[in-house]
Amino acid sequence: MMEKLLNQWLWSQEFWLPPTITWHDIDNGTTGGSHQPLPRDLLVALPLALGFIAVRFAFERVVALPISRKLGVFDRVKGRVLPNPKLEAFYMQKKNHFTQNELMDLEKHCGFTMRQIQNWLRLRRNQDKPSNTKKFCEASWRFVFYLIAFTAGLAFLIDTAWFWHYRECWRGYPKQPVAESHYWYYILELGFYWSLLLCVSVDVKRKDFKEQIIHHIATISLISFSYCANFVRVGTVVMLLHDSSDFLLESAKMFNYAGWKKTCDSLFVIFAVVFLGTRLIVFPYSVLYSTFVESLDFFKPFPGYYLFNGLLLVLQALHIFWAYLILRMLYKFIFFGKVEKDERSDDESDVEEEGEDSGMEGECCWEQSKGTLNSRLGSLADNCVLNNLTHQRRNMNSRLPKAR
Repeated sequence: MMEKLLNQWLWSQEFWLPPTITWHDIDNGTTGGSHQPLPRDLLVALPLALGFIAVRFAFERVVALPISRKLGVFDRVKGRVLPNPKLEAFYMQKKNHFTQNELMDLEKHCGFTMRQIQNWLRLRRNQDKPSNTKKFCEASWRFVFYLIAFTAGLAFLIDTAWFWHYRECWRGYPKQPVAESHYWYYILELGFYWSLLLCVSVDVKRKDFKEQIIHHIATISLISFSYCANFVRVGTVVMLLHDSSDFLLESAKMFNYAGWKKTCDSLFVIFAVVFLGTRLIVFPYSVLYSTFVESLDFFKPFPGYYLFNGLLLVLQALHIFWAYLILRMLYKFIFFGKVEKDERSDDESDVEEEGEDSGMEGECCWEQSKGTLNSRLGSLADNCVLNNLTHQRRNMNSRLPKAR
């Protein structure tokens, strides 16, 4: 009874398949391949994701950490705050989201001045910032996977007809056999993105954190749905296009954390060219055109067709967002000569903290600016006095021989 309900509601052939096509037709039509796409195959991705997490844990400590030391990854020394239970409880409860009134109430109860509280909170936030070593290890793990996935995917697809002509993705659909290599390419990619989603709470939180969550969910949904509906051919092409630029980005991050600025800048320029070419030209004008237009030459629209293309449009919207950040960085590189930050996904929370610090209290900011200004004026005055004394001493020394 349970299986019947699942087949009736979850695996309704009216939703998943074109009109006049049934699951029985697919079972009989995929005998020519080495693997038959079945929804239950996706369950393998969950234990595989846990395996990826375990391998990543070992890789970061056994491989990535020694490499980071050899490349010269430097972690800035962070000041430690004095333990204070009241301030610690306030920080853990509010993090960066607190108001000026809450700081004033805290000032009355903890015995610190407003300036001391703000300094304590600022140092406490700095303690929670991830180190360059941690960021390097994360980037190196993703670099290794994306590089292997791109190389393997290219080897699996380069001899296929649909790699060169996207129209071939739909010929014979949905009765298309799935090769064993394409099946494992799909399952490994799905397991890896599940592992990224499961580790998102412990990974470095970046500026595009929400966009990354949307990307992971959309990717998992897209891979799962495309496999169940046997959109495997076009799905492999989409995964290969994404992997072609991702490993370049991660390698640029690795050299950025190691302080190899010229290598980082060169890799970033190559990444930007590949990213903009694959995701703003090839993906919309070739892949999306094939899924929206060319596919209708082989079957009539059905609910799964609209869902699949909707998920592809979500990915394209994220491509446009990231392309905007990349173009900003290219502008800085062309006109200022260097890539200062990874605006796509590696800005952590520096910008947010600066904005919060500047909005705490105008009077406090004025006091900080005034103190800095006074210190600079004082050093300037001292330099002027020293220069005058030195000048007068030289004049006296030059006059002594004449007086003698």
